[in-house]
Amino acid sequence: MRLALQIKESDYLSFDAMRQASQCIGRVIRSKSDYGIMVLADKRFVRNEKRGKLPPWILDCLEDAHVDMDTDEAVGTARRFLKDLAQPMQKSTALGIALLTGREVAELESGKSLPKLSLNELRKVTTGAFVE
Repeated sequence: MRLALQIKESDYLSFDAMRQASQCIGRVIRSKSDYGIMVLADKRFVRNEKRGKLPPWILDCLEDAHVDMDTDEAVGTARRFLKDLAQPMQKSTALGIALLTGREVAELESGKSLPKLSLNELRKVTTGAFVE
């Protein structure tokens, strides 16, 4: 590989591992109303040079406080996350944040981009299951 493609084997293996990790994480969440937990239980993800190779959509959701947790901390965090999401929430409360409005869909179809919300703003609205 080094001779044919000018790529070090370790670089290729690292890239492939990050690609596969990203695909696995993407399989957990398939739509805007999905939620899930993915545990990257490998100490190599603590290092910035490895974690930084994950795609931006994953890095945006990965908080520093959730990196390098022991088992008890991870279980406690997961328990709180799932408990918060199990609370009922009116669908109308999430329109425009967890769900797109008709205007936002039209803007996206016309090529305009929507403003980004911070993770904390998103959590305020999306911590609950939808109730009709």
